[in-house]
Amino acid sequence: MINLLRGLQILRQAPKLEVRSVTINGTEVVLTLRRNIRCKRMIIRLTSDGAGIVLTMPTRASEASALRFVESSKDWIAKTMSARAPVVKFADNQMVLFQGRLHRVRASGGSRGTITIADQEIIVPGQAAHVPRRLKDWMKARAKRELTEISHSYAAAMGLKFRKLTLRDQTTRWGSCSAAGDLSYSWRLILAPSHVLDYVAAHEVAHLKEMNHGPGFWRLVLAHCKTAKESRNWLREHGRELHRYQI
Repeated sequence: MINLLRGLQILRQAPKLEVRSVTINGTEVVLTLRRNIRCKRMIIRLTSDGAGIVLTMPTRASEASALRFVESSKDWIAKTMSARAPVVKFADNQMVLFQGRLHRVRASGGSRGTITIADQEIIVPGQAAHVPRRLKDWMKARAKRELTEISHSYAAAMGLKFRKLTLRDQTTRWGSCSAAGDLSYSWRLILAPSHVLDYVAAHEVAHLKEMNHGPGFWRLVLAHCKTAKESRNWLREHGRELHRYQI
């Protein structure tokens, strides 16, 4: 348990974010600078959706040195961006993730009815042109329903209460908890396996009591969510894939 807590513990103070823009192969790209006291050298990566850049840098490093590092890395950035997984559209006959499993989307042709799932198919009422908006709205509704239910369950188990719950489409966070007791989640969690959605809910509800990532926070999460480590690993390895899906 001690080793696991040490492995999960991260910096208590949120890194400072600064947003700039750089030009990569003639295209303007958003660059986010993250100053982190634990960072010993500059580390560059793509954002979850593969469309932006995040540079993590030592606290005392200058912006000029950061921009020089980005400039020297432009070939790598361009190559990595061009190699990223292609966008997946919510469309008729498309394979999409839902709760961690691939399903084929099929427009039923009927003008009325609700979306149903059968034999690894997501059946969407209406013509093919109606699929993108209806499928996204349905997934967001499913995500909110499940996250609300799970968040209430964890809050009751931890002896806590939250004020309200909203869904967003963040590119850098799967969830957040405000000092006022408001929870926010990415609707894309409904695309991931159920244990991942469950873990993110446990994580954010625990922040109602522990507004940090110290040992007390992780003890609370691990006491109530047994799949925490597995789910965190899944998000690290596959989280970017969830941002491929677009209308």
